[in-house]
Amino acid sequence: MNLGIICEFNPFHKGHKYLIDSVKGKDDCVICAMSGNFVQRGEFAVYDKFTRAKTAVENGADLVIEIPTVFALRSA
Repeated sequence: MNLGIICEFNPFHKGHKYLIDSVKGKDDCVICAMSGNFVQRGEFAVYDKFTRAKTAVENGADLVIEIPTVFALRSA
């Protein structure tokens, strides 16, 4: 089964790792829709989007896609 997480990972921490591990089963794929260099509250991200995406993949995410900035900042 494919599972989706809408995220910022700003910065990635043990709680994010726990979230990925808790929803991911043996044959499941976790797809993270992550904001880019601006986070959902309209601030600059602590780390750039490539570093945050790489960290997510290293910690169990199977795919990280970027939420376009215009949509990530819509409510900000």
